Amino acid sequence: MSTSSGTGAVSYRNGTHRNSLRTQSSASTSAGQKSSVKSKAVLRKSSPAALGGGSAAASKAGNSGDAGVPGRVRVAVRLRPRNGEELIADADFADCVELQPEVKRLKLRKNNWDTDTFEFDEVLTEYASQKRVYEVVAKPVVEGVLDGYNGTIMAYGQTGTGKTYTLGQLGEEDVADRGIMVRAMEDILAEVSLETDSISVSYLQLYMETVQDLLDPANDNIAIVEDPKSGDVSLPGATLVEIRDQHSFLELLQLGEAHRFAANTKLNTESSRSHAILMVNVRRSLKPRDGLSIESNGNSHMTKSLKPPVVRKGKLVVVDLAGSERINKSGSEGHTLEEAKSINLSLSALGKCINALAENSSHVPFRDSKLTRLLRDSFGGTARTSLVITIGPSPRHRGETTSTIMFGQRAMKVENMVKLKEEFDYKSLSKRLEVQLDNLIEENERQQKAFVDEIERITAEAHNQISEAEKRYANALEEEKLRYQNDYMESIKKLEENWSKNQKKLAAERLALGEKNGLDITSNGIRSIAPASEEVSELKKLLQKEAQLKMAAEEEVNRLKFQLAESKKVEVSGNSEIMRLHKMLENETQQKEKLEGDIAALHSQLLQLSLTADETRQNLEKHGSEKTTGALDSYMSQLRLPQIQDPGNAEKPPVARLFEQVGLQKILSLLEAEDADVRIHAVKVVANLAAEEANQQQIVEAGGLTSLLMLLRSTEDETIHRVAAGAIANLAMNETNQELIMDQGGIGLLSSTSANAQDPQTLRMVAGAIANLCGNDKLQTKLRSEGGIAALLGMVRCGHPDVLAQVARGIANFAKCESRASTQGTKRGKSLLIEDGALSWIVQNAKTETSAIRRHIELALCHLAQHEGNAKEMVKEGAIWELVRISRDCSREDIRSLAHRTLTSSPTFLTELRRLRVDIR
Repeated sequence: MSTSSGTGAVSYRNGTHRNSLRTQSSASTSAGQKSSVKSKAVLRKSSPAALGGGSAAASKAGNSGDAGVPGRVRVAVRLRPRNGEELIADADFADCVELQPEVKRLKLRKNNWDTDTFEFDEVLTEYASQKRVYEVVAKPVVEGVLDGYNGTIMAYGQTGTGKTYTLGQLGEEDVADRGIMVRAMEDILAEVSLETDSISVSYLQLYMETVQDLLDPANDNIAIVEDPKSGDVSLPGATLVEIRDQHSFLELLQLGEAHRFAANTKLNTESSRSHAILMVNVRRSLKPRDGLSIESNGNSHMTKSLKPPVVRKGKLVVVDLAGSERINKSGSEGHTLEEAKSINLSLSALGKCINALAENSSHVPFRDSKLTRLLRDSFGGTARTSLVITIGPSPRHRGETTSTIMFGQRAMKVENMVKLKEEFDYKSLSKRLEVQLDNLIEENERQQKAFVDEIERITAEAHNQISEAEKRYANALEEEKLRYQNDYMESIKKLEENWSKNQKKLAAERLALGEKNGLDITSNGIRSIAPASEEVSELKKLLQKEAQLKMAAEEEVNRLKFQLAESKKVEVSGNSEIMRLHKMLENETQQKEKLEGDIAALHSQLLQLSLTADETRQNLEKHGSEKTTGALDSYMSQLRLPQIQDPGNAEKPPVARLFEQVGLQKILSLLEAEDADVRIHAVKVVANLAAEEANQQQIVEAGGLTSLLMLLRSTEDETIHRVAAGAIANLAMNETNQELIMDQGGIGLLSSTSANAQDPQTLRMVAGAIANLCGNDKLQTKLRSEGGIAALLGMVRCGHPDVLAQVARGIANFAKCESRASTQGTKRGKSLLIEDGALSWIVQNAKTETSAIRRHIELALCHLAQHEGNAKEMVKEGAIWELVRISRDCSREDIRSLAHRTLTSSPTFLTELRRLRVDIR
């Protein structure tokens, strides 16, 4: 940013403060100032409600109690004390204004006998403290921002009346001098929790109809983007700084003030030459009323409800307008004069918009100036707006004071529709659910392991009991058998002994009887009956005893059989317990599948939201193209092309109509114009035309492709590089055009552009063009030799998700062509991607959370793995684990099947999986 020479010395602010407004006038108020003549006084009536708007509940709904009810712009007037020059020059004159703060009125003195009376929401005298100004002007707006509403605080007035002092005073020497910006941040930091909430700040200036970044002076042409659905205004190219404490915020303000343009004029020694805009974005997380909860009832689990946490987003915009000035009073010349004209034009456009809103006009000219576009939400939008108008007491500036007061009166008639900015935080919910799912999976695994251990323990105990029972039964049978055998042998032995004794006794008796009677007992066969009867009786006793022993043995056998039956019952009970535990495991598995289904549904919702965001971004890009077309139309109308009308505020003509009216050759000739802005507009129109397939052949035949490549070669403007690369990417979707691009050295120019580019959008366009070229089978070797793959891998340094998605798409296209060539037998050896070192990046990013990147990387891995020549390198780099994961967990069935088929068809992979004992069935 450079300054032009002129009589007004233009310089950057060096952080020094403006002259303090706290100088108190020592002159007494003249009697004429308090004239009681009221006969010709005119009362400008409006609602005298306070700026604060009452209670906090009312502040949430724009002072009306309910969200969506119109909330009027609140206006306060602040009088600057007389300065030293005015004390000397106006010593004999009374002040031109008289304040009545107790009734919130201001009297503007026309002359000694005529005054006009105006009412405001707040009237602040020259003695009002900075704290008082903040509490009545800004604090209600800040409270609304903390509750999730957008808010605007703006200062308007003649140069030198204290706008910057009111808003941006840092108060380094005296804390009482702190302005609205510093005090607002103190209140915000006091209310938010830095653990769950976030505060981000952008600091900009609107200088000569160009939005510039005060935190990064090199960023000096920021685009304004409007949401066609909600009407919200954003500046996506501005630096966004996270604020953690008050000290860092003060350093940020000092840096911004040092870069803001200022100049020395007759009205102000340090006059702002730009409008300063401070944007504070507050994001607050509310505690969820209901979340994912698990209730346990016995062994069953039940999911009750699923509600995402709520996030409230509020945006505070503090606008320090440059002061309006009359050239004959400020003495501006040269570049300072041009700055004054630009300031007055933007303020005039703002006044026209406020007039149209105050009169309920059907058309409000917001697009006449970038200032009005930036403040579209502040006047007639959804923000809660407080305006402080600053005036001076000197009668020499009565005209400027009158204009400022009338501006405030008209602003008080503007009504806004204040809306709560509240949304669901699906991303936070998804992360929380993933953590809970991981915990449930871990708990399920622990329970499953405990269940298996319990089954093994019960089974082991049952086997031990059965073994012990069988052992006891066998021992008992063996003991009884031995006992019975011993008893039997003893009985036989006793019988034999008794029989022997009886035989001997019988023989002795027979001998004695024979001797007595002289008879041959043997021959006569005489037998003794009595001993035989005794023997029979003894045998009966032994048989009874044997019968008793048999009954005892049978009883013991029955007891052992009962014990065996009890053991079998225990075994059956163990089997029943095993079945019950199996059923519990099935219930746990069903619960897990249900949770996985909930997560899949939530991921589907997040994907739908992402697709909606992409569609919105594409609509914005299309809207931006239409604005570019309107700019080119305006330029062509300056070249006296009567058939194209100046669009002004009307609807922009479509690209097709521009193409028919101007002609392609005329548009392409503008690509070589000396004016850089004309070249930028022309290349944007060509890019927009190239997006339509019907126009691509005509563009190439007319030399448009050659001109676009020439722009990449000859210019250093990154905007031209970005748009030209986007046009080439559109043309590269056609196979014929791909060969033309390669023949004309396009890949080398795209590689050089990517090496020098810093803007993520430029890198995205270049990566998209190279990714399209990677899908051509005929260009593989040439694309690699001219640095195409190296350029793709070099662009990962950016780290932007959109750039990485295009890089991954290009690698996937290249790998697919190589896989096809390997199948056909025209490609041998290792992949060119692996030779250039792409495999390590692919493996590192295979698990990325961004679905677009992950999908392309998974496809690239599957295509690389189809060629056996790449298998060893993939095993070495650990890609085999990612292929196993893809074959099991990939959300897309076709990719999952491709990974499984690749693993099972490669001998190298099968050998490694067997070595690692990994089952992929």
